[in-house]
Amino acid sequence: QVRLVESGGGSVEAGGSLRLSCVISGDSTGYYCMSWFRQGPGKNREGVAAIIRGDWNERTDYADSVKGRFTITKDNAKNTLYLQMDNLKPEDAGMYYCAVSFSRPVPPLEESGMDYWGEGTLVTISS
Repeated sequence: QVRLVESGGGSVEAGGSLRLSCVISGDSTGYYCMSWFRQGPGKNREGVAAIIRGDWNERTDYADSVKGRFTITKDNAKNTLYLQMDNLKPEDAGMYYCAVSFSRPVPPLEESGMDYWGEGTLVTISS
């Protein structure tokens, strides 16, 4: 069983930054990808960033809407996944979730492939 707990959400002005954290407990050593999703008001949940484990190294993937502004990283010693969000825009507001998939291959930014989810952390942005 894997448990994920997000934190770091809050209220920020447009153009500002936030760093989200996701602490992962349980045995996640066999993961295929770790991803961040978000759901804005009246919108479907969408994938924004992912770390995908390959045979030799890890790679990252981002939604086009956040490329160049968001950065996903992972601290293995702390069992924590991060999402650094810079130059935030009003349309970035929503509930942010981290998720883990042990299935391969699955599209890392599609929620149907995820096996475990956190409860989410709320990001609000004022313009």
